[in-house]
Amino acid sequence: MSIKENIEEILKRTAAAAVRSGRNPEDITVIAVSKTVDAERAREAVKGGLINLGENRVQELVSKYDQLSDIDVKWHLIGNLQKNKVKYIIDKATLIHSVENIELANEINKRAQKNNIISNVLIELNIGEEESKFGLNEENTYSFVKAMEQFENIKVLGLMTVAPFSENPEDIRWVFKKMKGIYDKISGMKLKNTEMKYLSMGMTNDFEIAIEEGANIVRIGTAVFGARKYKEEK
Repeated sequence: MSIKENIEEILKRTAAAAVRSGRNPEDITVIAVSKTVDAERAREAVKGGLINLGENRVQELVSKYDQLSDIDVKWHLIGNLQKNKVKYIIDKATLIHSVENIELANEINKRAQKNNIISNVLIELNIGEEESKFGLNEENTYSFVKAMEQFENIKVLGLMTVAPFSENPEDIRWVFKKMKGIYDKISGMKLKNTEMKYLSMGMTNDFEIAIEEGANIVRIGTAVFGARKYKEEK
């Protein structure tokens, strides 16, 4: 199947999952995860209707940002972000999905001030508490979001997680359910600089269940572009 056909299938499945959970399919944003995909194939995804592209690595985002500057793209930094790389994407990323420590938040705020912008971010959680993944546990999340009130040039727009991989996505439904509970609790805290607008969770293997449990951003790579090799990401 072509990228365009893949996208049509994903959007059908996304819409069906939204309807099953009593929601409007138009409220779900699908991000095409274009890591290791060349710029022209990423362009095909945009032409196919997915104007939100997600990159794990700053260098790739910057490169494709330049190569696709002639079309309307919203760029998302969805991978781990190091402090020394913030300056390269602060004016390019529509949304930074992976904020999980104060030092990084401080650097984002500082760079946003320099550029006279407000940087939109999501707080990353590690609900499965996997050692191989980044993110906060639930216990530390509430105090962390409260601490984000000090940053005038950051707007916290929601939460993100990467669920543990499972052959049977039903086995990890609890992760998405728990994320939605945390999201709702923070929504009720009425914090400065925070608006719980986005819940970013669900990938190729589990995005339908994530939507059923409340996700309104899903990050789809393999189902859009096909399987890829990640040998360069050592």
